[in-house]
Amino acid sequence: MLKRLFNKVVWEIKTDAKQCFLTFDDGPTPKITEWVLDILSYYNAKATFFLLGKNVEANFDIFQKIKNQGHSFGNHTFNHLNGWKHNDAEYLADIDKTDQIIKTDLFRPPYGKIKCSQLNCLLTKKKVILWNLLTKDYDKNIGRDDCFALVKKYMANGSILVFHDSIKAEHNMKYVLEQTLLYYTKLGYQFSKIE
Repeated sequence: MLKRLFNKVVWEIKTDAKQCFLTFDDGPTPKITEWVLDILSYYNAKATFFLLGKNVEANFDIFQKIKNQGHSFGNHTFNHLNGWKHNDAEYLADIDKTDQIIKTDLFRPPYGKIKCSQLNCLLTKKKVILWNLLTKDYDKNIGRDDCFALVKKYMANGSILVFHDSIKAEHNMKYVLEQTLLYYTKLGYQFSKIE
């Protein structure tokens, strides 16, 4: 039902090829995002990073590494705002604040929560990216093997996977990302960025 309601956003990329799209939310985070970049490089994988403006300001050198290594990146607001809890003017101003730091036409709403009025405004200038596979790496009540089981259960050609390059998700994310890259590389998958 949500996909029909929000049919102008990207939930997955239509393809018949063995191709999927790794995405990372909430960075850049020192050491964690750099670890992600290293393992992506090892597997010759590309990804899309949805960045918080405040984290880019604090870690601009890591943002430069993301760009220099050929990954794509999107706006994830400045302060990780939940669109449902903020009026349109406040929410859109927070997005604009990040747009002053990074230039991108990609956007992902934190928590996937956005009002129709906010979405309609953003769709005039941005491609809004959601997902069809949430790894739940951030959930302390879910073990890392269970997170990877979610990936194996729901992965399909064109899937957009959500990981988090954050302190909260680090333990699960590192394990699940490495297992995903290893397992799906052996199955012939290509890991691509969203453009």
